[in-house]
Amino acid sequence: MARAQTIQIYLPGGNPAGIRVASLTTRTVRVFDVPRTLLTEFTKLSVSRQVGVYYLFGDNDDDRTAYIGQTGNVSTRLGQHSSKDWERAMVAVSLTNEWTSTHVAYLEWLSIQAARRADRYTLTNGNDASNPFTPDPLEADCHEFLDTISILLTTLGAPILDSIQPASSGSRRTDEDTTELLYFSESDRAATGYLTTEGLVVKSGSRGRPDFRGAATERLKATRESLISSGRAALTDEAFVFQVDELFDSPSAAGAVLVGGSNNGRISWKNAAGEDLNMLEARDLARVQKGRDGDSGTTSGSIDTDVESST
Repeated sequence: MARAQTIQIYLPGGNPAGIRVASLTTRTVRVFDVPRTLLTEFTKLSVSRQVGVYYLFGDNDDDRTAYIGQTGNVSTRLGQHSSKDWERAMVAVSLTNEWTSTHVAYLEWLSIQAARRADRYTLTNGNDASNPFTPDPLEADCHEFLDTISILLTTLGAPILDSIQPASSGSRRTDEDTTELLYFSESDRAATGYLTTEGLVVKSGSRGRPDFRGAATERLKATRESLISSGRAALTDEAFVFQVDELFDSPSAAGAVLVGGSNNGRISWKNAAGEDLNMLEARDLARVQKGRDGDSGTTSGSIDTDVESST
């Protein structure tokens, strides 16, 4: 079960769009978020010469690529990646500078395995790296380090190591405590999906309109093309078919790809009972409000009366 945690983000240059340093207050791992345009500034920091594991990200949201590596000197290694197509580096290092080459070699291997399981980014690594011999105590430490790295990467907007998690709201769960499916049937196209805290996942096998309708945006066209070229979707004369589960940042974004044009996903996606997302959200809020009023032994009406009587 997830637990509450405190994360600190430090801005060395005072710019929230510049270099950022994220850390958990009770852990010894720090992750530096470095825009490529500020790589020179990062190399001026003494921490850039530490042993570390790093994650390089491209700049295309529709075709997300990443590279995972490890090194005995972060700044030198990042400079050697000048020919790679990346725009942001996230670098994990030890606050106490305790990591060795064995630590980061094993962290690299663990990271690649986790990234492939999560399947959020297309890795450009030529291979899966090797699983180095790692003493049991050090291996246990690395698993804890990786948990922290994963949390910090996701907090900084790069959930490369985290699998997609369904939303946990009560109305999104069935009696069997499994994710409640949502259904999309606009324009006679059948699709299923489910909500997550990051947006909506369209399930593999979902079928959308094969062509575009109305004034489809260039971004929508690029998204569809990226899905097809990467093999995540296929286009036939009859339908646009998802080959894998695909996460979109909103129900409307998912709906737009399915219908080939603008779509209000808040009303197009419905549960098996025909309730759309707006209805489900209103029901959740009403349940919470009712429970809160029940706990306090008051109602909104009684609160209003008290206010009026005091004036």
